[in-house]
Amino acid sequence: MERDQVGGALALGVGNKVLMLENAIYSILSPEGYASILWKDASRAKEAAEKMKLTAKDLYELKVIDKIIKEPNGDEIESFLKVSKSLKKEIKNTIEQMKDMTEEQIVENRYQKFRNIGEYQFI
Repeated sequence: MERDQVGGALALGVGNKVLMLENAIYSILSPEGYASILWKDASRAKEAAEKMKLTAKDLYELKVIDKIIKEPNGDEIESFLKVSKSLKKEIKNTIEQMKDMTEEQIVENRYQKFRNIGEYQFI
């Protein structure tokens, strides 16, 4: 598995727990921008998007994010309320899990999280 774009997105979400909506993308650069830089051809954006590993599924597998929040189908208001409820639940659970941790434990937990992101291949 390639690992060529995971590190840059860390600037967007440095925390002990990172959540992502299932239909969102997570990247510091658009696929068009990536394709323009890599191949000098923005029309290769689809190919770039696949290499970038920016979907919730990809990032969960690479351990960049901790949980994917499902997005229900339906009208906008109902979907918004359901997603908001899911986010609230996850935030409360995380606070409950971390409330008795010391500052040192929180820092170590975050350090270990980032040490375990992605896959590394030595060549």
